[in-house]
Amino acid sequence: MSRVGNKQIELPAAVTVSVDAENVVTVKGPKGSLSQAIDRDISVSLEDGIVKVTRPTEQKRHKALHGLYRALVNNMVVGVSTGFKIDLEIIGVGYKASVANNILELNLGYSHNIFLAIPAEIKATAITEKGQNPKVILEGTDKQLIGDVAAKIRSLRKVEPYKGKGIRFVGEVVRRKAGKSASKK
Repeated sequence: MSRVGNKQIELPAAVTVSVDAENVVTVKGPKGSLSQAIDRDISVSLEDGIVKVTRPTEQKRHKALHGLYRALVNNMVVGVSTGFKIDLEIIGVGYKASVANNILELNLGYSHNIFLAIPAEIKATAITEKGQNPKVILEGTDKQLIGDVAAKIRSLRKVEPYKGKGIRFVGEVVRRKAGKSASKK
C-alpha cells in the first residue's frame, strides 16, 4: 500500500489547483504557477480545498505512480506558496563565487573561471562575508529544477575527503580520511 499516495494535500490560502481533460495539473499561487502532466491511469480530484490522488488498481506500477504523482503535486503546492531554498557552501583557499545577470561565476582553483547560466525561474545570490566561506543561495518554486542546478554546481568541485575542500550543502557532514601515516622503521 502506498502510504505517501494515500495522504491528502491541503491547499493553503491563495493557492488554486486545476486539472484539465488531458490530465495536466496546474497549480497557481503567490510565487507563480507550475504544471505537471499526470499519467492517464492516475486520477487527481479536488474537493473543498483538499487534493486527492487515486489509483485504479493495486498493481505494482500503479502503486509506484500513485506515490510519485502525489509527491510531485505536493511539491508544486509548497513551491508556489512558500518556495524552496538551497544553500551551498564553497570551502577552499581562494575559492570565490559571484552572480551577475543570472550567470554564476565560480573560481574553484582551476586555471580558468567557470561560468554557469542559471535558469530564469531560479534566483541565485552569492554571499561572501569576511572570515566566512562564500555561499551560493538558490531560491525558486520548482523543487526538481533547484535540485538539478544545485547538483550541477556541486559537481564542479566535489568535496574531497582529506582536506574537505570543495562545494557542499550547508550543514552537510563530510566523512574525513586520515592522510598518509609516517613510514614505519
